[in-house]
Amino acid sequence: MKKYVPVFLNISLFLLLFSCKPKQNVVYMSNDNFQQEVSQAKYSGLHIQEGDQLQIQVSAFDDIAVQPFNRNSMGQTATAGSGGGASAPSEYLVTSEGTIIFPVLGSVYCKGMTKQQLKADLESRLKRYLTDPLVTITLSNFNFSVLGEVKGPGQKTSTTEKINLFQAIALAGDLTYDANKTNIKLIRTSEETGKDEVVSLDLTEASIVNSPYYYLQQNDILYVEPDRNKQISVNNNPNVDNWIKYGGVGLGLLTLIISLTR
Repeated sequence: MKKYVPVFLNISLFLLLFSCKPKQNVVYMSNDNFQQEVSQAKYSGLHIQEGDQLQIQVSAFDDIAVQPFNRNSMGQTATAGSGGGASAPSEYLVTSEGTIIFPVLGSVYCKGMTKQQLKADLESRLKRYLTDPLVTITLSNFNFSVLGEVKGPGQKTSTTEKINLFQAIALAGDLTYDANKTNIKLIRTSEETGKDEVVSLDLTEASIVNSPYYYLQQNDILYVEPDRNKQISVNNNPNVDNWIKYGGVGLGLLTLIISLTR
């Protein structure tokens, strides 16, 4: 029996080491040039899309002159004595043609613009009617979806428009242990073609912060794939891993007992 002890010992050690093998690609942005990469991160702003709800407020030195350019909660332009004016922002829906209907100015095309670009465009148009107009724009319905190996999948709404990949994942409760951090799929509608494009992102690389997809746009979809181990376990008996793990420990103990009693 003694001659079989080394064999049992080797097998048990193999099973134990196999069951305790460290998981790969667990750490976010784990490469060595982390500081250099993060220092280059830039935010270019959201691009306005069809269906966006924009809150726009116009103000100027003359409160009375500015009133026609602000709508009240009923969608009517404010008038003197109505309590309207620039007291509150007005909301505008971006139409399927990519425009908003702005008081006095009429139809204004804004699809694909950043908020800063639309702000500059409106202020330029308003200078015909107002002295030193100031336009403030906010997006009131910034939505995105996170699916797959996260703890809280589904559509999410952010209270801020500047949100990156990690903040989006945090709103979904973080990734599960079975998530594949090296191959996160991001689905985004192309402004040029109007079609959905799919890109793969590796969250273990610090260079992710330089990606044009690092900051989310309206209606982006993130899909977190399961890692290879999870994909294999789904197709196999879910108890196999446990049998290997506990079998290795049991066989190791049995080998130890035999060697001590001989």
